[in-house]
Amino acid sequence: MCGRQPGGEHVKDFGVCPAAIEARLDGVNEGRNAGRACWAIAGTLCGGRVQGTFAQKFGHCEQCEVFSMVAREQFPMVESTISILKRLESLS
Repeated sequence: MCGRQPGGEHVKDFGVCPAAIEARLDGVNEGRNAGRACWAIAGTLCGGRVQGTFAQKFGHCEQCEVFSMVAREQFPMVESTISILKRLESLS
C-alpha cells in the first residue's frame, strides 16, 4: 500500500520495495511475495523513510499498522518473525 510495488507511484522517489519482490516469502501470512512479512525485510519504507536492517527497524515495525493488521487477520495462524527469518536463511 506504500506505492513502492513495481510500477508504483513512489518507485521513482524511493525505489521498488524489497518486500514487494521477495519471492522467497510468497504466501507467508497469505501475502504476495513478502508483502505480509515486510517487517523481516531490510529496506522497507516506514514514516516516509527507507529503513535499514531487520535489527535496526524491528522495534518500529512492532508499532506499525501493517504488522498489527496482519497479526490480527492471521491470528492464531500468523507466521512468527523467527520462522520467517529462518525461511529466508534456509532459502538463500
